[in-house]
Amino acid sequence: MDWVPTLSEWQGPLFLRVVDALAADIASGRLVRGQRLPTHRALASALDLDLTTVTRAYGEARRRGLLEARVGQGTFVSETTARAAHDLPAPVSIDLSMNLPPQPVEANLDLRIAQGLAHIRSAAGFSAFLSYSRPGGTADEREVAASWLRPRVPQAAPERIVIFPGSQAIIFNALLALTSPGDVVVTEALTFPGVRAAAARLNVRLVGAAMDGEGARPDALDEAIRKHKPKAVYLVPTQQNPTTATMGPGRRKAIADIIRKRGGTLIEDDVYGPLEPQVSPIATLIPEQTYFAASIAKCIAPALRVAYLLAPDLSVEQKMRGGLQATMQMPPSLMVALLTHWLRSGVANDIIKAIRNEAAARQQLATRFLKGIAFAARPASHHLWMPLPKNLDGADLLAHLKRNGLAVVGEEAFAVNDAAPRGLRVSLGAARNRAELGQALQVLSQAVNAPVETMQIV
Repeated sequence: MDWVPTLSEWQGPLFLRVVDALAADIASGRLVRGQRLPTHRALASALDLDLTTVTRAYGEARRRGLLEARVGQGTFVSETTARAAHDLPAPVSIDLSMNLPPQPVEANLDLRIAQGLAHIRSAAGFSAFLSYSRPGGTADEREVAASWLRPRVPQAAPERIVIFPGSQAIIFNALLALTSPGDVVVTEALTFPGVRAAAARLNVRLVGAAMDGEGARPDALDEAIRKHKPKAVYLVPTQQNPTTATMGPGRRKAIADIIRKRGGTLIEDDVYGPLEPQVSPIATLIPEQTYFAASIAKCIAPALRVAYLLAPDLSVEQKMRGGLQATMQMPPSLMVALLTHWLRSGVANDIIKAIRNEAAARQQLATRFLKGIAFAARPASHHLWMPLPKNLDGADLLAHLKRNGLAVVGEEAFAVNDAAPRGLRVSLGAARNRAELGQALQVLSQAVNAPVETMQIV
């Protein structure tokens, strides 16, 4: 018997106690992915339970994605808790178009959400979070957020933090505060589709600065600022979307010096920053000129709509809080309470570590399957960027991949102008597990290496 759970720590029906103990032991590392579990009969005997109770427990654990049964081999701890998608457009069977964090079994979000909500219910009750709250978060919520940010941004102060329902809301409200219709904002030549959508809604013109392997080039950014007099510069300096380009310390200083010299305002989107905690944001160099947006969307889960804006000063904090109140009133209080509990207790960092490790493993898988194919990546990023050779037509390649059941995204979704680099963004984290990712990467590799004429639509 490699595993015998302790049921006395759990409440409820016996079969659910087994499931909860299983989930907790996975989260703690006592059980690891791929580990074989005792047979139903052996565990029932060890726990002095009825066989049907253990069978029911194993069935519920499989339903939650914690276990998988292999015919003729037994029951094993799953690799992931992600479920198969049932709403993919035909003929797509594997969708790597959305940039999602993976859901490794070690992160165990189902259990941690349940435990976090149970803590909130015990401490304050749910009703405390079902009314209107202060736009931008309470003093305690902002203090906890500041403590989480400070290892990377030492200047983080709670009075300058505004809690938003997601980083997209920060981007929209920052543009709303900084620009008027017809104004210019400078971005990378390839940029996050969310800023394109926000700019289009606000009638703001985006100008793309040329890029290299570290992101926006200082000379191109300086020229764009000098020529177009933008109201803001929007950049993703860490694991840039879609190219994964990450600025080194020298590049960050050069960018900060240009923005300081030109008297500009930076909107720094740090959505991928927690995946590379050793990297210092540009906001540490020019805090008085930076709207710094931090989010848990890519390091935990996008549907937990909580993001943190670190404003450059108190007047901007008040203006952004007013914008939040006018557009969305407030962030979702119960979700903010859950994230605050996770940040305070260290659970958030445990989840992020598990997701970072899984991202690194998937990047290694990509290196193996895409051997001989040029692509850009970071060791713990959820996506990779594959530049297209001149002989490959992007539309034909995307159509060919789709006919073979695979969806990825081309540069059109990110391009600010016609001179933007050509390529594909492949979202490794969107695959349900490594086996599914391997299938997708094999399809991609075969397509890129196939003769050009086989991709043309007939």
